[in-house]
Amino acid sequence: MFYGEHEHTIDRKGRLIIPSRFREAMKEHYVERLVATRGLDRCLFLFPEDEWRAQENRFRGLSFTKSEARRFNRFYFSGAVELEFDRQGRVLIPQYLKDYSGIKRDVVLVGVSNRIEIWDKEAWKKFYAEFKESYEQIAERLLPE
Repeated sequence: MFYGEHEHTIDRKGRLIIPSRFREAMKEHYVERLVATRGLDRCLFLFPEDEWRAQENRFRGLSFTKSEARRFNRFYFSGAVELEFDRQGRVLIPQYLKDYSGIKRDVVLVGVSNRIEIWDKEAWKKFYAEFKESYEQIAERLLPE
């Protein structure tokens, strides 16, 4: 559903325009709001509601008697917030999520199939530069022939 990289800027009020391509995909799939939370690699994850519910069910299955599961769920779900669009297609990113991801102003929104990732622009450049060299080797290890 979500593909590509899009550079944007967060305005002074903390609002971010979701790229029109992503908004069109959401419209096609009847998505009215997103759920944002702390992602991995210091980015933010944005999920359509139905995909968020699937993630929630998956993580709910982790045993609360295991300390790692408790800590992960606590951190992941405490960061979650529902985002609604204004008329210009903007969402308000809470300050605690911007603090977690190091986002100040310039961001890159990355479509990762079932979710959108929001990266601080400089963090994305660094990740991309480091990862591009190992992309093929990782593909060989992960993907079946």
